[in-house]
Amino acid sequence: MPTWIEPVAVQLPGRGDRFLEPPLDAMEPLLDALVEVFEPLLDQAYACYGLSMGARVAWALTHRLRDKGLPLPRILFLASAAAPCWEEGRPDWGDSAADLVGYLREMGGTPPEVFAEPELLASLLPTLRADLTLVDSYRFRPDTPLDLPIRAFAGIDDVEGSPERMSGWRDETRGRFDLDVVAGGHFFDASGEEHVVRTIVNDLERELTGRRPSFM
Repeated sequence: MPTWIEPVAVQLPGRGDRFLEPPLDAMEPLLDALVEVFEPLLDQAYACYGLSMGARVAWALTHRLRDKGLPLPRILFLASAAAPCWEEGRPDWGDSAADLVGYLREMGGTPPEVFAEPELLASLLPTLRADLTLVDSYRFRPDTPLDLPIRAFAGIDDVEGSPERMSGWRDETRGRFDLDVVAGGHFFDASGEEHVVRTIVNDLERELTGRRPSFM
């Protein structure tokens, strides 16, 4: 990305350098924690990008910020997540470890080496279960849609966040809505990732400067 864009990653408990912390399995405490760390950063123009569970979190966080009268993102970028209107639950991830492993395989993106190491795989399952529980148990339906642009990215081969299931994000804003269908599955392939990055840069340039995009 160009140097005028500063990526700021969100690291949740239960992964990365916070692996030993218990993962969160409910949206409300996650939103409380995010507002606390976001608020000091809101003196600059910003956008939010979320993929899979991160997309639902970014959307819910934006509503929480609006409720608190805090500055909102200039645009939401949401990838690989069915719109909130799809609330049928996920019975296919079930209660057993085998069900969770099957879900991981279906989504793609997990290195084969992980499946070859039973102890490593078992250590990842509690965080996965917490993530799925967090998303599946959150039943927020706002009375008023957002008033900002939403750009959605759907992998053409994705089952969870298919183009059809992502088209419902259109109802979550009174602003502009765009849906990009990109190459790959739930986590996109290399060309899909390239399209996502290029589109985000172009949208940010348009939102912040009003100029035509230059990052082609």
